[in-house]
Amino acid sequence: MTEETKKKRILLVEDEESLIEMIRFNLEMEGYVVTPAIDGKEALDIADKARFDLCILDIMLPKVDGITVCKTLRVRNQRIPILFLSAKSTGNDRVEGLKAGGDDYLTKPFNLEELLLRVKNLLRLTTPAEEVQEKIENYQFGNNKVDFKNFEIENTEGEKKNLSKKETHLLKFLIENEGRVVSREEILDTVWGYDVYPTTRTIDNYILSFRRHFERDSKNPIYFHSVRGVGYKFTNSLS
Repeated sequence: MTEETKKKRILLVEDEESLIEMIRFNLEMEGYVVTPAIDGKEALDIADKARFDLCILDIMLPKVDGITVCKTLRVRNQRIPILFLSAKSTGNDRVEGLKAGGDDYLTKPFNLEELLLRVKNLLRLTTPAEEVQEKIENYQFGNNKVDFKNFEIENTEGEKKNLSKKETHLLKFLIENEGRVVSREEILDTVWGYDVYPTTRTIDNYILSFRRHFERDSKNPIYFHSVRGVGYKFTNSLS
């Protein structure tokens, strides 16, 4: 057990109790601190309250599936490495997991030594926290600035305002998908997750709010677009 590994915290999300115990035991033997979760909702609740260095995430989970958990963690500004575990082994399944924001993918049944090596490699290759925060916690488009960490924005007139947590998550989701139309359903799954779904009008109001904050002419937006019958798109005109 090394000084490096004994401080690393791992969130283990798996609904098979016997598998949880086996993985947890072996990770703890390597010196990691392991926090288990048995469904996607519990995983997101735990991740909201604590910091982790790695997430081992099953795809087929009760309440909230692993793909949605992964997307939601990314939107919530958690850039921890995510290692998917899944009984699904096709190429398309791997692609779906990686596109959702996963860093690695291991199919069940797996070799324990291989799992431990992948965990070690992901932790070793993780970008230093200072670099990650600078990259994803601050964003600028035009003369607008966003500080995701502090839920604060600054518009073209230099006015600073605070956003709600949900506004910040939605803004980050749109920015991370810059140039792509995202559907209302995708927004509901990723930003609202397992919470009570808002109405379509609620999402429209969020977009209107963003236009008031960031657009010089809210009636002729250049950043936040509504695509009738489909969803919404963020475009950084300077990118």
